[in-house]
Amino acid sequence: MTIKLRCSDYGFECNFVADGEVDSVIREFGKHTNEEHGIEYTKEVLMQLILRKTR
Repeated sequence: MTIKLRCSDYGFECNFVADGEVDSVIREFGKHTNEEHGIEYTKEVLMQLILRKTR
């Protein structure tokens, strides 16, 4: 199953999109938000975002 997380969906004025399998999306989105926005999400929080998006 492929997942997409967009920064713009979470209040950022940013065009970044992480797209792919769950593990890679968690890794990419977490790295991006930490480096670009200074927000470090745990894997658990990112998993919750994904679960809410797929319901």
